[in-house]
Amino acid sequence: MTKQLHTQIDIHASRERVWEVLTDFAAYPEWNPFITQAHGTARVGEQLTNRMQPVGGRAVTLKPTVLQATPGQQLRWLGRVVGPGIFDAEHTFTIEQVGDGQVRLVQDEQFRGLLVPFMSRSLDRHTLPAFEQMNQALKRRAEQPQP
Repeated sequence: MTKQLHTQIDIHASRERVWEVLTDFAAYPEWNPFITQAHGTARVGEQLTNRMQPVGGRAVTLKPTVLQATPGQQLRWLGRVVGPGIFDAEHTFTIEQVGDGQVRLVQDEQFRGLLVPFMSRSLDRHTLPAFEQMNQALKRRAEQPQP
């Protein structure tokens, strides 16, 4: 079984600025309400360590592998719980130019595996709102004037 979550937000900032905020993992504790800690590098093949706090849910630490890291365009990783085919989560952040000085950040996550039917309701109730909170927080941070 599969399930997909999708959110998006328009941000008044450059693609480069949004990428900078998105990939500055060390700064996540300062602003990110969903991925409250992240360690690693946005480089293909790298393993990240992400501490995630779903809205109203229990925090969990996952260690996804970066599948794509195209500066200013897309960051994609794959996380697995237990092993392949049990609960796989492929998360994609896409930065699209929508106007002069404005971009759209799209978050998609595709879930696959045996546990998806049992997790589907929790993903809608806890994870999707966390994506939306992260989008709002990233927008605020990216739109702040730079020193």
